[in-house]
Amino acid sequence: MAACSPHVLYCARTRGRFLRWNLEYLWRNRNFGWTPALRQQAADVVKESTEAIVIPKKKTWSGVAVLEALASTVSRDPTAYPYQFQDDPFLSPRTSSEFKLFSLSQESGRAAARYFVNSNPKFFTKDFAEPHIPCLMPETLGLCTEEMSEKALKEIISLRRVTAAVDMYDQLLQAGTAVSMETTHDLLDLICLEGDRDPVQEGEPQNAEEAGEEARKRRVKGRRAADLVKVSWKENNNAERIFNLVPERDTRCYSALIRGMVKHGASAKAFSTYTDMLNNRLTADVHIFNALISAAPDLRDKYNERWDLVVELLNQMTQQKVRPNLLTFNSVLKALRKCGYLAKTHALHALNEMKMLGIAPSLASYDSILAVFYKLAASGPSNTDILQEVMTEVEGTSFTCQDPNDVMFFASAMRICLDSKDLELGYKVQSLVEVGENWRLLGDPFQQSIYYGRFFNLLCMMEHVDIVLKWYRRLIPSLFYPNSQGMRDLLQCLDADGRLDLLPTIWKDIKSLGHDGRPELMEELLSLMSRDTHSPEVQESFAKCASGIMSVFEEKPGLEWNTSSLSHVTTLLLRADKTQPAWEMLQLFKAKNRVPSEELMNNFLSACQRSGSSQRAVELVQLSAAFCLPATSSLATRTSNEFELTEEQRAVLSELEAAAEPCD
Repeated sequence: MAACSPHVLYCARTRGRFLRWNLEYLWRNRNFGWTPALRQQAADVVKESTEAIVIPKKKTWSGVAVLEALASTVSRDPTAYPYQFQDDPFLSPRTSSEFKLFSLSQESGRAAARYFVNSNPKFFTKDFAEPHIPCLMPETLGLCTEEMSEKALKEIISLRRVTAAVDMYDQLLQAGTAVSMETTHDLLDLICLEGDRDPVQEGEPQNAEEAGEEARKRRVKGRRAADLVKVSWKENNNAERIFNLVPERDTRCYSALIRGMVKHGASAKAFSTYTDMLNNRLTADVHIFNALISAAPDLRDKYNERWDLVVELLNQMTQQKVRPNLLTFNSVLKALRKCGYLAKTHALHALNEMKMLGIAPSLASYDSILAVFYKLAASGPSNTDILQEVMTEVEGTSFTCQDPNDVMFFASAMRICLDSKDLELGYKVQSLVEVGENWRLLGDPFQQSIYYGRFFNLLCMMEHVDIVLKWYRRLIPSLFYPNSQGMRDLLQCLDADGRLDLLPTIWKDIKSLGHDGRPELMEELLSLMSRDTHSPEVQESFAKCASGIMSVFEEKPGLEWNTSSLSHVTTLLLRADKTQPAWEMLQLFKAKNRVPSEELMNNFLSACQRSGSSQRAVELVQLSAAFCLPATSSLATRTSNEFELTEEQRAVLSELEAAAEPCD
């Protein structure tokens, strides 16, 4: 074994050198094709491998992330009803009146349920929702702190109980307990916001006075009916009393009082309070100036005086080094709408000032600009110049609501497009609505129906009928319900492009949308169908449509036949060779004290000739004699010449022809 050891070591060293030589050879061949850049990259990899590995933090997803991802893959179904009604298909509204009724009923039920849940939280203690949905759980209506203290006052203020908060504040002062300035600020904000009265909770029953107010609101027509009944600012109310009790009044106290006065219609008193604040050597904040600028037009009668007051407030902002915000410029533009001929001069200047300060205009800013220039512009192509510039500037922009008046822009813009009949500009406005979630800024359902009604009216006037029908199926009923005027616009569009064969289909939609009780709409539909003669297939569909209209008149007693409607239906039935229903319509003339025209009687006689009904022809002459029509004699002569009659029938015609002269 000892003799073998040197040999084994020699073999091992030899094989080791051979293996090392082969590895170096392979490595040289592998590196032969490398570029300096690759070698540097390899060196960087080796260097990074020696550094510490940093594990990224765990990504936290929201509880509804999967639902949001799924929702992003689904587009809107144009054939479906609005989303709010999809939970109960049986109650899906088919007409605009049903939409209003179901919406109000749904909102009323939701408010009543919320009131019951909040009033009885002890019955709703279990929460099965995952993730947690706070709005489905009862609100904490009880006070956690029962003793009289500033902490309890803060809780009452957070619950927006104005009367209880004022009472506790007075009790604390009477007990000699000092209330902090922060709590006093919150109390003043609450009182001034609510107009010194408790707000009506959702679903809470109102007293007799408030119920009468709500009834008056419902009787007032118009989109802004709720704004006509406002809480007025009363003299020496709790806000003013508590304001006077504060030993050291600061800008925040004045801000709450001034904004409350402006909100509730006491503009003159707001300016007086602002003057008192300046006399106390206090500087205003931006919210005070915003409120005063919006109230400035109410204090002056002349246009130049109104604008001078606005300029004076802006100069005072500069002197007090108060930086304006978006609402400041929107208040200026809104005030300019009440400054007449001065508005056009200063509106664009105010818009440029916004951009110089780095403040992006909102849709309310552009709405005021449109109102100023469209109101002052004469009729003609120049009406849309400003809107063209606005749409170029905001094209492709996704907006969020920053001003309550942002929801007014789209309806105003579409009104300008409709008045100027600018279809291309109307498409630009609609494309902006479809960017991001801009559709949320269309406003409430009433404003949304106004916007889409104007857009559809513009399409019917200016677009080809195929495009109109495409938009018609896309918008109705998922986005809005057209009124009777909108359906008349569609009928006129079909007439202009010669697509009257689609009228029976539109009649079905008219019935489903609840407009079959509109006599003027049915009159126009019948007039279009009976004006010209079409192919037998089309005439057959028109006759079925006319029969459907007859059924509507029979089912709705409030509808009254007139001569033209009776004539149109009879003509349509005759063209489809439906003589018996047409004869029943002639009998209806007599029942409704209506007189058929000579042309209709001749057409009916021609239909009798085609069917070879000589007896019906004689009866037609007898009916004409009963109406004392001048055409009775000619009808009798024509019947005698064109029909094969019996002697008895000829005798009857002879008597009618002889009697026609005196009746004439």
